[in-house]
Amino acid sequence: MKHLATYFLRLLIPPHRLDELEGDLDELFQQRVQQFGVREASWRYVKDVISLMRPSLLKQQPTEYPRPSHLAMLRNYLKIAFRNLTRNKAFSIINLLGLSTGITVCLMIFLFIMNEFSVDNFHKEGKSIYRVMRGIEHEGKEVGVSYLSGPYGPALLNDFKGQITQAVRVNPTDALVKAQDKSFHERKIIDADPSFFTFFSFPLLKGDPATVLLEPASVVLTESTAIKYFGSIDNAMGKIVEVDKDLPVKVTGIAQDVPANSHLDFDLVIPLENYKDRGYMTKWINNGIYTYVQLAPTTTEAQVERNFPRFMEKHMGLIMKEYGFHFNLSLTPLRDIYFEQAAPDSTKHGDKRVVYIFLSIAVLILLVACINFMNLSTVRAVERSKEIGVRKVLGAIKGHLVWQFIGESLLLTAFSCVLSLGLLALALPFYKQLLGYPLNLPVYAGPIALFLVGIIVVAGFLSGSYPAFVLAAFSPIQALKGKLRLGKGGVSLRQVLVVVQFSISLLLMLGTAIGTQQMSYLKNKQLGYNKEQTLVIPIDNGDIYNFILKHKPELLAQSRIEAVSMMSGEPGGFFDGHMFDVEAHPNRWKSRTEFADFDFVKTLGLKVVAGRDFSPQYPSDTTRAALINRTAATRLGWTPNQAIGKWIKNTLHDSTNRTIIGVVEDFNFVSLKDAIEPLVITPNDDRRAALIRLKPGNLPATIETIQQLYAKTRPAYPFEYHFLDQQFDQMYQADLRQQTILSVFAGLAIFIACLGLFGLASFSAQQRTKEIGVRKVLGASVGSVVTLLSKDFLKPVAIAILIASPIAWYTMNQWLQNFAYHIDIQWWVFALAGLLAVCIALLTVSFQSIKAALMNPVTSLRSE
Repeated sequence: MKHLATYFLRLLIPPHRLDELEGDLDELFQQRVQQFGVREASWRYVKDVISLMRPSLLKQQPTEYPRPSHLAMLRNYLKIAFRNLTRNKAFSIINLLGLSTGITVCLMIFLFIMNEFSVDNFHKEGKSIYRVMRGIEHEGKEVGVSYLSGPYGPALLNDFKGQITQAVRVNPTDALVKAQDKSFHERKIIDADPSFFTFFSFPLLKGDPATVLLEPASVVLTESTAIKYFGSIDNAMGKIVEVDKDLPVKVTGIAQDVPANSHLDFDLVIPLENYKDRGYMTKWINNGIYTYVQLAPTTTEAQVERNFPRFMEKHMGLIMKEYGFHFNLSLTPLRDIYFEQAAPDSTKHGDKRVVYIFLSIAVLILLVACINFMNLSTVRAVERSKEIGVRKVLGAIKGHLVWQFIGESLLLTAFSCVLSLGLLALALPFYKQLLGYPLNLPVYAGPIALFLVGIIVVAGFLSGSYPAFVLAAFSPIQALKGKLRLGKGGVSLRQVLVVVQFSISLLLMLGTAIGTQQMSYLKNKQLGYNKEQTLVIPIDNGDIYNFILKHKPELLAQSRIEAVSMMSGEPGGFFDGHMFDVEAHPNRWKSRTEFADFDFVKTLGLKVVAGRDFSPQYPSDTTRAALINRTAATRLGWTPNQAIGKWIKNTLHDSTNRTIIGVVEDFNFVSLKDAIEPLVITPNDDRRAALIRLKPGNLPATIETIQQLYAKTRPAYPFEYHFLDQQFDQMYQADLRQQTILSVFAGLAIFIACLGLFGLASFSAQQRTKEIGVRKVLGASVGSVVTLLSKDFLKPVAIAILIASPIAWYTMNQWLQNFAYHIDIQWWVFALAGLLAVCIALLTVSFQSIKAALMNPVTSLRSE
């Protein structure tokens, strides 16, 4: 009966009067139960409810009740949130610093990813443009080669009519350029077909894209190159520049400087027609240029590739049969060229695996920052218990409280995003240096804004959701009494979150340590040749070639020069692959090839393990002799001694058989990421580099002497060089940069985790103030109190070590498989990283622990 009466009371009485009336009736009902019993009390309760059914008390229309506007409520929420943040400055600063650091790291990685995936996306017809690739089987796997010969482009247009609408050939090269009596050795020149600027979308500031390259005696300069030559782009138009000392060309167009997100890069574009008689332009077997095609709108990549075998048989069938090799063609979309690993390829390339690794790091670091917020917001619940109780008593429902706390989280995240922009601006110069290329913030302004909005929404809700629901669920009575406790569930969740934090930090720390070990191993590994004090001089012009060839005796006469050699590929550079006929082997055999003079072995300090080196005492060595490395002998089924006297013949270059006169010990002539391959060394006129090995002593003076000798020949080209060990280091430059960036991010992750640990330690010390006072009064030492407060935080760190170690071992072991030569992961790395993590956590916690332990026990006992 009472329940029915209560139902009608709640149905008819307006909400703003209901709480008071229902409370009074309940209190009166309890008194009557004690006096008259439940039955009589219930009848009287019904009578009282009926007596309240007066017009003045009945429910009125909703419009008669004042309701605050949504804007006013939002303003109130923001005001309360701001007051709470300023009232608890320590927690707010820790949260703000942790979140802003995490968001800054995410922004840095976001810029990197945006730049990587934006390469070549500015071309209007980019979706229909493809680069034609050669696929060659090597060492049991297919290797993509980007270079083709000149005849491919016209033949593809002719044989695929209706499917391929355009074809453009591009030849990257370098040349001496003379403008206004000044000479420049330009490294970024491309020779291209006339349709280059209509095929691609490189904007022209001057000139018509359809006609700028129609005339062979024309050239297009980039804006910065035109200013370098002539002072301004207006002055450059129509001027004559001389290329390679014998090709005068007129400036017919000025292009904008090539965007950083382009796989092709150039300063000058010259018509390919000027080189139509070169071997790579006339012979199918000679490859040296890139070939790009545009497919018709109704044609798919698969349709064209399906007909490539027939195309190759038609044009290359006899040639492949004659020389004993086979390869096929494929199409690579323009958007994928940057991430494609092709050899050789002088265009810019990235590594998609690195992009995904960095993306994972960004997510992990943001997660660490969000965990900090969740932990610190949850433990602050005790301090805000009375506020929650009062608001609930005054009518606040759970939903209002949830949105209040989520609003505070969103507000703090928004502040953090603003602060992160300032931190990003400070870190950007250093970050650009690490990446090795510029990042243009204005270009990414729109995506950055959207990214930050996403961070505010996702991180704000993720960080604030759990604390909001926990705080909003508190009992108002317990909250007002100040007896609020989070319980074992809350404590356990905080410990789990700390475990997750330090697991992530340890993963990054171990990744950095193992990666650093691997890079150190690569830098210090014995390569099998002497790379110290050796100059590498690129032979990319006739002046250098003639100087080394004619003045080699004069160079060797210098007291500080030990050896000089000219070759087709220096260690760390590119080595051609050729097919060979080999004695007692029915099938043709493929090997890397080095064309070198007689001083090659001496200059590099190679060890001859069987037979002899090339020698001037045997003039026939030029055409009749060959050296091989130990791996080549092994692959052919011979010991080094058995290889001596066998014959071998390069199917492309040799007219007669060559006798193997010596076997050299294996040396790493390519990257240590790759295993040593078979190598055949033969004398030949193919010269692309010169090595000059110097004796210990005054290196600058020796180089100055070489430059003076070169200057006497009155060369047009400047003398350019680098050291062989520098070239070796350059091979791993990208890996070293990534390792450095990973180290920085690992340090930041640990910093963020320690911020959270510091906040939790502060809270724990504050909550146990009276306990500490009692313990000190009873004789507890400072050390015992510090141990008591610290051990609860060291347990999750120890668990994190156990979780992170196997994950790090598996992940880094997979990464090391990318290297043919790599370290073995040692157990002590994990022990050291774990010890370091424990020490960092202990130092973080001990500050607050010692501070609490040293507090006067009288003050501690008086605290509330």
